[in-house]
Amino acid sequence: MWQLYQFPLCPFSRKVRTLLNEKDVGYELVREAPWEKRDEFVDLNPAGQTPVMADSARGTLLIDSMAICEYFEETVDKAAMINGTAANRAEIRRLVAWIDTQFYRDVTAPLLRERMEKRIVHRATPDAAALREAMKSAIGHLDYLDYLLDHRTWMAGATISLADLAAAAQISIADYLGGVDWKGHEQTARWYRGMKSRRAFRPLLAERMSGIEPPKYYEDPDF
Repeated sequence: MWQLYQFPLCPFSRKVRTLLNEKDVGYELVREAPWEKRDEFVDLNPAGQTPVMADSARGTLLIDSMAICEYFEETVDKAAMINGTAANRAEIRRLVAWIDTQFYRDVTAPLLRERMEKRIVHRATPDAAALREAMKSAIGHLDYLDYLLDHRTWMAGATISLADLAAAAQISIADYLGGVDWKGHEQTARWYRGMKSRRAFRPLLAERMSGIEPPKYYEDPDF
């Protein structure tokens, strides 16, 4: 069976897990704290980052969330997530790249650094200015998602795609860490309520990072 090395607040692992769940691919979770730089994990992925997927029976090792998602898109026919015309597939990939780079850089990464890494790894106090800047950036990014959803049913078009899975993964971590102000973002909130209700996504919302609790509404699809 596939093993997925991840930790509960890794947004890239959440993107992969949601895709696997949509496709009904079986896998076992392996809790990995990449900041510990465990030798056995670095041997699997010299970059020392999650997610990593391994299947010893197949002798297959997959590294990087996009590479993992592309692999299962190519090998599992069910629930295509990079779909439609060539132009639509290009738009899906564009949005995934934007979400995984810019949203992560501006919002998710600083929230993880200030509210998870500093607490768990360094036993340090979060930087209030950095948190304010991340939350301000989140507003700008949600404005763009609102714009997309004003013109489309889903992020990239008429059907759910990997762009939706990537966005929900990043937003769910930012929301867990209290970095999302939903006021004035009804379009994205409506879409996210739909994502939170999906069978493939709900198990992720039940997970907790030890010592860090999410807002009370976190799991509620009707937040």
